Parts: sequence; C-alpha cells; structure tokens
Amino acid sequence: MGNQDALAGMRVLDCSQVMAGPFCTMLLADLGAEVIKIEPPSGDSTRAMAGPERGESASYWAVNRNKRGMVVDLHRPEGVEIVRRLAAMADVFVENNRPGVMTTLGLDYPTLARDHPQLIYASISGFGQNGPYAARRGFDLVTQGMSGIMSVTGDAGLPPMKCGLPITDLGAGLFATYGILAAYTHKLRTGEGQYIDTSLLEAGIALSVWEASQLWSGGGVPQPLGSAHRMSAPYQAFRCADGYITLGAANQRTWERFCHVLNRPDLLARPDLATDADRVRHRAELAEMIEAITRTKPMQHWLDVLDAAGVPSGPILNYAQVFSDPHVRERGMVQELDHPRGGLIKQLGPAVKLSRTPARLRRPAPTLGQHTAEVLATLGYDRPAIERLAEAGVVMLGRA
Repeated sequence: MGNQDALAGMRVLDCSQVMAGPFCTMLLADLGAEVIKIEPPSGDSTRAMAGPERGESASYWAVNRNKRGMVVDLHRPEGVEIVRRLAAMADVFVENNRPGVMTTLGLDYPTLARDHPQLIYASISGFGQNGPYAARRGFDLVTQGMSGIMSVTGDAGLPPMKCGLPITDLGAGLFATYGILAAYTHKLRTGEGQYIDTSLLEAGIALSVWEASQLWSGGGVPQPLGSAHRMSAPYQAFRCADGYITLGAANQRTWERFCHVLNRPDLLARPDLATDADRVRHRAELAEMIEAITRTKPMQHWLDVLDAAGVPSGPILNYAQVFSDPHVRERGMVQELDHPRGGLIKQLGPAVKLSRTPARLRRPAPTLGQHTAEVLATLGYDRPAIERLAEAGVVMLGRA
C-alpha cells in the first residue's frame, strides 16, 4: 500500500514539557513525524501529575504517545552538545521554556540556525518572546484570565470561572502545529527554515472571535452568558423534566421548525422575535418561555421530537458517557495502546481523518530515558561512550 504517514521523513526534536509543546509534537507524531522527546533527569513534570497509575502517570501518557524519549541533562556541556547534534539532524525543534532559557543554554534559534539554516524552530511560551510580559511565567489558568476567556465563562454574578479544559495550553499547541506545518511547506519549497513564536495568551485571544466581534461592532463589553450564544438565540441549554439538553435554533428556518415543535406558532408573529438579532436582544425572556414548556416533559421526548423536526439538539454527557457512546467509538476516538508499565491503556484517537495518510497510534509514551541509548547510537556514540555519559549523569539510560 505504500507509505501511509503524511509527515514521514519529518524529524522533530521535542524539548518541551507539560501540555502545549508536548501536545503540538504529539499531533505531528500522530501524522508520522519522527519525534524525539528530551527530558531532564527528573522527567517531564507531568510524570508525577495527579498521582502515578500503575507506576506511570496517565497525564504524561496523554500527550506523549508516538515519541521516542531520552534523558539529557542540559545543565552539562556534554548534554547541550548531544542536543546540538540532534538539532543538526532535525527539521523541527520545539521548546516551551520561558524566553531566555534556551539562549542561556546555547540552544536558541540564532545559535542553532547558524549551522543549520534549514531548521524550523518553534517557541511556545506564556506571553511570547517580546513585550512587557515576555519574562512572566505563563500557565493556562493565568492566560485564561488575561485573554478574556474567564470574563465570559460561567453565569453572570458568579465568581470567575475558567473553561473546564486547558484551552490556552491546547490552543497554543494547535497554533504551533499550524505554524510548523506552514513553515515545513515553505521549507520543502525553498529549503529555508524559520523561527515560530506563539503563546498561551495569544491562543486565548485568537480563539475569542465572537467576543472581539461583539466589542468592535459596538455591542459592548462581552459578559458571561452561561451556555447561551452571544450572537444567536435560542442557542443554549434548557431544563427538561429530568435534566438539561442543549438545542440551537440558529437560523430562521430552524427557528420556525422549533416554534412548531413547541406548539407555539404564535411566536412567529411576534415582531420582538422576528429576527435572530431580535431574539438575542430578548434572550432572557425567550429562554424563560421555552423552559416553561420544556420542563413539562423528559429529555428524551424533546431530543426525539427536535431531531425529527431537524432542530439541532443533544444531551449533556459526562466523560464516562462520552467514551461509551457508540458514535464516538465508531469514529475511533477511543483507542488502546500496550504500555510496558501501564499495560493496555486507553488513548484519545486522532480528531482529523485523512483518507490517504491517516494519523495513527503506533507506540505508547516512552518510559523515562527509554530510548536514550538507541538515539545516542544514531549520533555515532559507541556503547562505552554511552555508558560513560550515563555514569557521569549527563544522560539516563532507561528501560522498557
């Protein structure tokens, strides 16, 4: 069948930890890139996050599959030399340290690019490489607050609430991946590498498309709306007799169908509800009228009649229900890998399906230092040299 990996031949050196950088390099690895993850002797801090499971951390497993892993002490000159030699063989270098850290180590873009101008070097940080906040430590919680996300999350009048997902971490990883793929296409065409700079703060802001539109169009400073949509109504969660469902009547035809489902065709004649903009202005009153009806019957009744009428709706599932859902499973979003320490572990499947070059789960996340000797051998280090480096504490030789 030939090669089925879209990014076969791409070599990635991953000097990142925790979430944003590892998520980026995992996405590249899923598509076939060869990713070597460099960890300090203490390991990526997610290895100890939320308590080890079966001797390893599920948090670490979640974003480090399909990679080879090695341990190198970058505070030792010999360790820096190893990474420089690996970078000289790489297409892509990814790091998510605070600005200035890699310069201090001698592993910054200008230094590496002098000898390897084809290198694509991606830096992911809390606030970017320049600007008044560049030196600050950035965490998802902090940048959710500073990007505006927390100001519009939750219900009005409640304490600040963050998005339940680490959205700026994940967003920065996605934007870095997007930048790397664009830079790689340019490199294939011209032979030129380049530097990529993105941040958690910018990811949070860049995802705020509706909120920016509301502010700049004169709609005022966006406020939290619970589950409601700020540009359309009705489009939110509604209470039924036995719980909540979500539904969206986000255009005129769907609104008309929805009114018939509610047995309220009279709503179509009301001038204050004539357009989507009108319904947004009267969102609270409209939601009250709708819930007075939906609360009279159970969730499944409404899901059935809304689906039959072509009005988008759905249940609100917890994650146990999500991952047992037959559609989710048929779409390949629950997969399994055999981990040397954890046994058979579940992993999220790739969200993007490519017909000719699909993303694949090939190997589990590496144990600490699992591939150190293997990778050093590819650089020309013989076994005695590898053992000397290990004895000196420059590298750590792991085991499966």
